Order: sequence, then C-alpha cells, then structure tokens
Amino acid sequence: MNVAVVSTPGSGAVDSSYVGSREPLAPGPLVKLPLGSVRARGWFRHQLDLMVDGMVGRLPELSHFLADDNGWFGGSGQGWEEQPYWLRGLYPLAALTGDERCRKLADRWIEAVLASRRDDGYFGPACCREVRSKDGTLAVPDLWPHMIALDALILHHEATGDERVIPLMTAFFEFCRDLPEQHFIPPECRDDRFGEFFDSWFVAIQAVRAGDMIPHIHWLYSRTGDAWLLDLAGRFFRHIQPPKTEWIHDHVVHFTQQFAYPGLFSAQSGRDWHLAQTEYWYAQHMATWGQQPRGAFGADERIRPGKVDPRQAIETCAIIEFAKNFYLLGRITGNGLYADRCEDVMLNHFPASQMPDLRGLHYLTASNQVQLDASGVHDHNNKGQQLSYSPHEIYRCCQHNVAMGWPWYVQNLWQATADGGLAAWLYGASEVTATVGRGAEVTLTEETDYPFRGSASLTIGSAAPAEFPLYLRVPRWCEGFGVTINGEAVDVAAEPGGYVRIEREWTGGDRVEIAMPMTVSLTTWPRMGSVTVDRGPLSYSVRIDEEWKANGGTEEWPEWEVFPTSPWNYGLVVDGDPADCFDVTEKGIAAGQPWTPEAAPVEINVPAKRIAEWRLGEDLTVPPLQMGPIACDAPVETVTMIPMGCARLRLSCLPVVGDGPDARPWASGAS
Repeated sequence: MNVAVVSTPGSGAVDSSYVGSREPLAPGPLVKLPLGSVRARGWFRHQLDLMVDGMVGRLPELSHFLADDNGWFGGSGQGWEEQPYWLRGLYPLAALTGDERCRKLADRWIEAVLASRRDDGYFGPACCREVRSKDGTLAVPDLWPHMIALDALILHHEATGDERVIPLMTAFFEFCRDLPEQHFIPPECRDDRFGEFFDSWFVAIQAVRAGDMIPHIHWLYSRTGDAWLLDLAGRFFRHIQPPKTEWIHDHVVHFTQQFAYPGLFSAQSGRDWHLAQTEYWYAQHMATWGQQPRGAFGADERIRPGKVDPRQAIETCAIIEFAKNFYLLGRITGNGLYADRCEDVMLNHFPASQMPDLRGLHYLTASNQVQLDASGVHDHNNKGQQLSYSPHEIYRCCQHNVAMGWPWYVQNLWQATADGGLAAWLYGASEVTATVGRGAEVTLTEETDYPFRGSASLTIGSAAPAEFPLYLRVPRWCEGFGVTINGEAVDVAAEPGGYVRIEREWTGGDRVEIAMPMTVSLTTWPRMGSVTVDRGPLSYSVRIDEEWKANGGTEEWPEWEVFPTSPWNYGLVVDGDPADCFDVTEKGIAAGQPWTPEAAPVEINVPAKRIAEWRLGEDLTVPPLQMGPIACDAPVETVTMIPMGCARLRLSCLPVVGDGPDARPWASGAS
C-alpha cells in the first residue's frame, strides 16, 4: 500500500476508461464521470425526490415558457434561455431518480432539440437564428441559449451514447465557424451598446457569456480531434465582452460566469496567468462585495456603490452558476479549493433559496435577512417582489435555472482521476460505480451525515481485487484529518486543502473510515468587525422563529411570505475561544428534510446581547451593521444558532458587543 499527501490528483497517466482532454489541451487531473455513475443517498436523495414532485418536476404546469408552442418545439412562442435552463436540470434529475414521468418529459424535450437541427447546422428556436437590428441592416444569431442547451445534450450523450449528439454539435459549431465576423457576436451586441442597435436586450447576453461555449467545444474536440474546433474556442474567447468595471461586471450572474473564463481557456492556452486571472477577478470582487460568509456577495441583481453590507443579497441563479464553474475549474486544476467553494455556496445558501418542500423559491438570499415579505420596498437594486417564495414566473430565470442545483451537485460528488483512480471530491451520502485501474469495475458506498457531521465511511464493492488510487480531499477548514482502513489507522499527516492518496489492491468489503474533526470558530469581517460562527463546512445563523403566510398564487401552488416571531437583533459576546465557550448540540438527522429550523441537525448555543436600537426601518431590510464593538447594557442571553441553510430568516453576520474603551453605542436611525 502506498499512501501520500498530494496537492492535486496525478495527471501523468491517462485513464482510457473515460474520455479526458485530448492534446494539446492540458490533461486535467479530474474527469467527470458519466451521468448515472453517482447515485444519491440520504438527504441528497430526498432533495431529488422533492424536486420530482415539486416545482422543477412539474414546471410545465406553471411556466408558459414550457408550453408546446415554445420556440424550442418549433412554435411561435418564446424560445430563449428559460427552456434549456430547466432541461439541463430536469434531464439529470430524471436519470438520477429513475422517475418515469420526468424521464418521459425530459426525453420529449431532448427529441425536440435534436429535431430542430437545420441544413445549415443551426439548431434551436427560429427566433434566435436571426435577430435583426432596428434598421434591419444587421442580422445576428443569438448563441446564448445554445450554450445552455448543449449542457443538456452532453448529459444525454453521457447517459445514452446517442449517436446523433456529436454530429449535431459538429454541424452547429461549423455554423458558428462560418459566420462572418460582422455576424459573430459583434460589438453591437455588447450590453453597454445593444440599445443603440437592437430592440431587445436578449442579444447582448451572448457577448458577456461567450466563454460558456469553451467547455462544450473542448468536450467535442476531445472526442473528434477536429483541430478547427480549438480555433473556434479561441474565437469565442476573444469575443467575450471586456471587463465592464474593476470587478468585471456589475451584474451578479454575469460575474459568476465571466470570472471563470480565463481559467477555463487556460486548458487550451497553457498560460498560467489565465488561471491566475480567474483568481484575481474572484479575489477582487469578493474583497469588496463579499463581506459575508461562504462565498455569497452583495449584488441583489447588481453591485452598487456603498451596498456592501450582508443585507445585500445574491441571486439564486448566481449560486448555481458559481457552483457550475467551480466544478469545471476543479476538474481542470484538481485544486480542492474549488470543492470548498462549491460546498460553501451550495450547503449554506442554496437550501435557503427555496421552500423546504421545494415547491417555490425566491430571487434573492442574503446572509442577514429577517423578513421575507412581498412588499418590494427593500433596499435592493430591483424593486418589486424579490424575497417571498413563489413557484411562478415572477422569478423567471431562477424559476427554471434552479433545476440544475442538486442534480449537478450529486453528479460531482465523485470524480474519476487521470491515473485510473477515484476522488471523493465533495462529501455526501452516495454510491458510485466506476471503472478503475486496468479496467476493473468497482462500487463505493459512502455513508455520512456530512455536512452536519465530520465523519464518512466508504465501503468497497468489487467482484475481484482491484488496484487503483483512492483520493480523499482534505477540506481547507479541517485540521486533524484522519483515515483508517479496515480498522487500522493510516499514518499520514494530511494538510488542509490537499488530498490523501491511497493506492493499494482493494477487495470487496474493504472499509475506509474518514474523520474530519469539526470545531467552532469565528470569521471576523474586517469592514465593520462583525463575526460569523463557523463549524466545519457550515456557517450559522441566529435561529428566528418563522410565521408563514400565504400571499398569492393558486390553491395548489401558493406564494408565501415569512415573518419573524422571535427577536433577531443580537450582538455576540466573545469571551475566550469559541471552541471552549460555545455549546454544540448534535441532534438526530431526520429521514426527511434536514434544512429547516425545526429539523436542524446541529445547534450552537452562544452568549449574546440584544441590541434594542437595531430594528427594521421603513424599507423592511435589516439595517446595516455598525462599527464594533458595540456598547450594550442589555443582559447576556443564551441564543441558539442553526446552520445557515436551515434558516430562511437569518442573521449570520453579528456585531460584537463589548465594554472596552473602543466600544460605541448603536446609532439609532442610522442606515
């Protein structure tokens, strides 16, 4: 047995069992397993089941964009991003659950997409084939919807090997290749100019998000070897709209997609600074707007000068697009950092973006957000209904795009490695079947209550002994990562952020136990000195009792507001090491939905004081944090905190109260 601590999985050898990156693309250390290789268990499976019977699985009942007259079916109705947003989530949902109704629905849509192919190679809605300028002199294809639809077609090919997919993609990219320069995402499509030339802003999206086409082209090239595809990828890369601001872009979703493009293209360019540029843009943005926990940032549609408090929110679409790019960057680099970032947004913010029964969602989720009403008066860029929960079209893009969330996360729990192994990339209850080593098929079953508990058990299933490397990611938050095999401790000094690599001959019944000790700690946000309580991969919110009130919708599909019925306006008393003075209670994990205040599997009791002057103003938004420490004469109370993902009403960035010479009283009425 060979055991080592490595920074990334090995990429020196190519595993012929799965199609990796063809030269001259850089060989990625991780390779995505085909759809269906990873199957959800535990609470992950419950999320998928809720989706089947919830908003995603029944969205055609709710969304007129999915009616049979839509453009993707060849009809006269609208055909743009909404339909492929939903399809790229519905298709893997059907495959991962085996639900027959969803499978038939997904297959019907895939067949419609495949049947839309034209003689010139174009596929998709006729309305996107030629978008004419106001004066009629310019006709531009809108390629943005295809960037999404190709996600669904690639998943379909993974699951079925459908021989129609690669010819369709090849013909479509030939269509893109042959477009004259004046028709290929021209400058007139940039979102700061489109209004001069076009009536609709739709055509401008492709200029900002042109880099989304790069992974699709690389995927096809790795299967066909057509060299012209790499030239086309370079053409798309060159046509990405240049940075609009010193934070790339002021639009939340544009940023979560565009920051990744240099890193994605680095697989082709071979330039280290392209990947460094991705990290530069991420750090630049988060340093200013990310003064809140776990990868969220204040944008509520758009970043705005001065709006950096954690009461500013992140769009549901942005959470999902962030995660998608973390999957892609993780495979290109092997860097566990991207898995940590994925866990941050998906395990702390994504659950709260939806109702517990997954029959509705809201547009915006903030770290400090204590009332989810439909008033539209909140301090957000967009006015109107943004916070209450709804399954209806008031949340148009997110209503469809939310479908990608859990099905894509489940697919990425495990990754193949380029040296014939398997990597536990994201931890979660699951089962994976893969070909490893010299062609052996194995099944690994993972039993864990992660992210609420810091342990996991892997059981190897194999008909015959199989030699291959198993990689266990060490989360960046984890000190003291430990491993035992069949009861024997493995002597390894695991470093946070790396991997433990175990290569040996594995036999059926072998059991690997992973220990990831979770301790309570604080993150201090430097702008105001506020703090967030952390434990393992989760951050915590003050538990706020909820009152749900129906406020619209239909009898079967109502909309809901959520109001607080208990105090929320607390400052934290920090007197010593939180690991010693905060009390952690681990509760049983219910068989159903763990992401609710009532079912929260972990509670942390903390000392706090109530700041009476800190209360909702006329805009019904949590007033901004003030510079701490805060002088407060209120008595110390014991306040219960729960995982952020369990809290729809949440206070996760708390001021620190103190009585030192630098303490200052809360300024009433400040905003």
